[in-house]
Amino acid sequence: MISETDIRQFAQHWIAAWNSHDLDAIMSHYAPEVVLTSPTAAKLLNDPSGSVTGKEAVRRYFERGLEAYPNLTFELLDVMRGISSVILYYRNQKGTKTGEFMEFDANRKVVRVIANYS
Repeated sequence: MISETDIRQFAQHWIAAWNSHDLDAIMSHYAPEVVLTSPTAAKLLNDPSGSVTGKEAVRRYFERGLEAYPNLTFELLDVMRGISSVILYYRNQKGTKTGEFMEFDANRKVVRVIANYS
């Protein structure tokens, strides 16, 4: 089980990476085999499944997202901890709220992401 301290530190680093638009820092949180599923991915990639598989594909998706939303910022609202997972609940620059479920591998890298939006 991941400690409360470690999960909160992860959340702060994740938010800071996104707010700095530092793609390398963002990607440092993800495992090579990550699978991300998101309504935004479905829209941005014109793929109804909304799934992006593999670290390089996720990197390209994030890069495209940062280009599409140059003023992107996140405000962390809450962190919910599981055995090997976390839900980050945050608000973006448009006021939309997001809950992202993230599952970790043994190296504490994210292997699965499921994003949900208000």
